[in-house]
Amino acid sequence: MNTQPHGHIVRSLDEEQRRLTAELLRMGEMAAAQLEAALDVVERRDDKAAERVIGNDEALDALEREISQDVMKLALRGPLARDLREILAALRIAADIERIGDYAANVAKRSLALNLSPPLPLTRGLSALGALAVRQLRDVFAAYRDSDAAAAQRVRAGDAELDAQYTGLFRELLTYMMEDARSITPCTHLLFMAKNIERIGDHATNIAENVWFLVHGEDDLPPRDKRDETNTAT
Repeated sequence: MNTQPHGHIVRSLDEEQRRLTAELLRMGEMAAAQLEAALDVVERRDDKAAERVIGNDEALDALEREISQDVMKLALRGPLARDLREILAALRIAADIERIGDYAANVAKRSLALNLSPPLPLTRGLSALGALAVRQLRDVFAAYRDSDAAAAQRVRAGDAELDAQYTGLFRELLTYMMEDARSITPCTHLLFMAKNIERIGDHATNIAENVWFLVHGEDDLPPRDKRDETNTAT
């Protein structure tokens, strides 16, 4: 049995690991030298030297970014690449779900204030937007369950529809507020609620992108449409 290819891969990974260790040691020495220089300028009260120390921090930042990229590449090349991707994806998705819960709670909190005003017909638009977001969430969780990158991509592409619906509701609420000053307060609550739902859609998109990462690793995602035009709404 020929084990040479596997041995070559192991040696290559070992070389990259040694190079990464050397880079980390170099970064550590740079940081120690920076600290020594900082302590020196404090002692000497040298403003120009202090500015140089501050400027040198950019080199450390750049090296940190480079090392982070190397760590990711090394992890994804290893024999446990899929396992590592699963861990990374799970961590990111958990964070997204936590934020989704926060936005949902915000909508509920706003509803308490909204209930102090007479009912508005525009709440139907909010309900439609929320239903679309719920569908996106259920679809993306199914994609995650099935490790279905194509389904995840459909969720990601579907965020454009949610954005367009949000933009339409945003403009409708602004028009309503301009036409009837008494609606300003409840419509403001609805605007914040709609924005929370739109952000939930963004987190669904994040989850979809992590499903893609889980299946395809660092392969580029397909381009997608984005239709939140509220920054230019009039």
